[in-house]
Formats: sequence, C-alpha cells, structure tokens
Amino acid sequence: MAPVGSKRGILERLGAGEVVIGDGGFVFALEKRGYVKAGPWTPEAAAEHPEAVRQLHREFLRAGSNVMQTFTFYASDDKLENRGNKLTFTGQQINEAACDLAREVANEGDALVAGGVSQTPSYLSCKSEDEVKKIFKKQLDVFIKKNVDFLIAEYFEHVEEAEWAVQTLKATGKPVAATLCIGPEGDMHGVTPGECAVRLVRAGADIVGVNCHFDPMTCVKTVSMMKAAVEKAGLKAHYMTQPLAYHTPDCSCQGFIDLPEFPFALEPRILTRWEMQQYAREAYKAGIRYIGGCCGYEPYHIRAVAEELAVERGFLPEASQKHGMWGSGLEMHTKPWVRARARRDYWEKLKPASGRPLCPSMSTPDGWGVTKGHTELMQQREATTKEQLRPLFEKADAKY
Repeated sequence: MAPVGSKRGILERLGAGEVVIGDGGFVFALEKRGYVKAGPWTPEAAAEHPEAVRQLHREFLRAGSNVMQTFTFYASDDKLENRGNKLTFTGQQINEAACDLAREVANEGDALVAGGVSQTPSYLSCKSEDEVKKIFKKQLDVFIKKNVDFLIAEYFEHVEEAEWAVQTLKATGKPVAATLCIGPEGDMHGVTPGECAVRLVRAGADIVGVNCHFDPMTCVKTVSMMKAAVEKAGLKAHYMTQPLAYHTPDCSCQGFIDLPEFPFALEPRILTRWEMQQYAREAYKAGIRYIGGCCGYEPYHIRAVAEELAVERGFLPEASQKHGMWGSGLEMHTKPWVRARARRDYWEKLKPASGRPLCPSMSTPDGWGVTKGHTELMQQREATTKEQLRPLFEKADAKY
C-alpha cells in the first residue's frame, strides 16, 4: 500500500508519455446492480452502500485502471434535491464517503484519486455565474479536505459552465482535467469542439477531452478536433477520452440521451471487448494518453483497453490472469468448434448478431432541441407533477 503523496501525479505520468487508464461508468454499472436510481442518477450509494461502490472500484483497479474517480457524479446539492429526490444523507456526507472509498482502493495499487464535479441544474435554470460557482465550491471543499490527487470537471453540455467549473477547481492549485459530453457538432449552443478546448485550456485546464454521450470512435474524432485547435492556438494540454460503451452512429448533437432506447434498452448497442481494444489503439494513435470509459463500461471493457496497450504500459493488469489474450483460453474448451475460435483473426473479423430479427440497426433520435434557456429545461426542487408530465407525453406520442 502506497502512502498518500508518494505516487507520481497525473501530470508527471502524462508528461512522461505514459498511458493513464481511467475507470468506467459508475452510475450505469451500479444502477444495473440495484444501487442507483435511473432518472436522478445521483451517487448516494457511496454513503448508503459503501460495500458496493468499494467493490466496483476494486474491479476497475484489478482491470487496469490508474485512476479511482470519486463517485460524486451529480453530487451537487441542487442536483441531489432536484425534482423531489429524497435522500437520507447530505451532499457533504456523500462526497466525503466517495472520497474515502476511492482513496482506500487507490492505495491498494498504483492508482490516483480524482475528485469530480459535473453540470448543475442551476446552470440549466439560468442561475448566475456566482451562484453556479458556489455550488462547485461546496463540493470542492470536500475534495480539498480529503486531499484528492487531481480534479475533473466532467459531463458538461455547455462550455461556458465547464469554464466556470475549471476556474473554480484551478484555484486549488491541483491539476485540473475537463471533459465535455459533446461530439463533432460541438456543445449545445453550437460552439465547436476546437473552440471549446481552447477556452478550457485558457480557463486553466491541464487536460481536456470528452466523456459520455457518444461511442468511442466518435469521441476519439472529437478529441482529435480539440487537439488540432489547441495546437493551432499555440497552447499546450494533455488529452483524455472517456466515452460510452455503446455504439451511437445514429446520434446527433445531444448524443445517446436522445435515443429512444435510453436508458433501459441500450444493451444491444454494447461494444465487445475486441471493439474496446480497437478504441484503445485508435485513441493512442491520436495522441490521447488518458483513456477510460463512461456509461456502459464494465471492468472487462477497461481490461480490454489495458490489454491492448500492455506493450506501451509495460505490463498486463491483474485481471488478465483470468483472460487469455485474443481468446487463447478457449484452447482449453471441451468443444472443438469453440477451440477453433482461440485466435485473434476470428474475433477481429466477427460481426456479432443481435438475435433480434425484427429490430432495426439504428434508431431515430428524439431531437427536441431543448437546452439552457428553454422553459422545458428549467429545473425545480419539487417533484415533477402529473400536470407537467402530460404535455411531455403528448409531445412524445405525436412524434411516434
């Protein structure tokens, strides 16, 4: 167990050209396990069921993750209390518990702890810059108290709010990463990925990139656009990507939350472990060195990233002890036709079937075009009423 402060920091690792592997999407993984409620997507499990959060951290560490990100997604007070969400723990208690769990597991290996903030209902409801920054500062106070190794501003649909987050986090003197949940079309107000990245770097971000909303290859493309713009502006940064584990070729600007399958029928879109290896290679070739995952990622996906980049990293993750590279463990299978699959070219060429003969290969995204400034996106502390839901149901039914 390495004592706090004895490990090389995130910027030291990236500055040396090392690959840093992130973890996966805790809210989706824990929702499937019965510890997170879909809808609010808040992380009270860190305080309610610490054993579940701890175990998932350990599985990602074993799979090859270098970063234990605190389970503090949507843990700002305004989000924890949004639309009638009732909790038995305070925001401070949840954030502190998440920090303790991440540090406990990080110290079991060569991993760092990242404290994360994300977009707020207050910004969507057009609150002022000072009001939004106060919300970030409240979470940040916990991260400083718990001495996380670096900070991440993640899952921002609008670069303006992400800038505010970066400015708040940067005041601590700790390294800051910033990721937007955008694709090649840019943020929800049409700011291009390149301009977004330049603005984030100028705001103080040391690492920039994207997370969530889009599939791995789309995210690699988006970060490549960011990298080109930052370099053209004469600025320097490191780059990261933490995409979905779902294929999203049919998504537009809003990403996967516009898909009719979101969030309860996305399973047919999940990437295989072999596709994850392809993602890892393409990200590395694009000059991205912080490579992780977001919603839909399970530990075996992160293991695939670590296995693909084992030569560059100089080692395999512990979880590879139970996984033959490119299916080599199938050499031990009892059935000869399965043993015949124990080779790389078989899995690289395979086109997986869905088993759903009546289902389309792609969907039509909802595309309501609602974002900050629209009445329908104004948030509230009170529970959503049936009267508020009725016009939404009618609008959705009219579309289909």
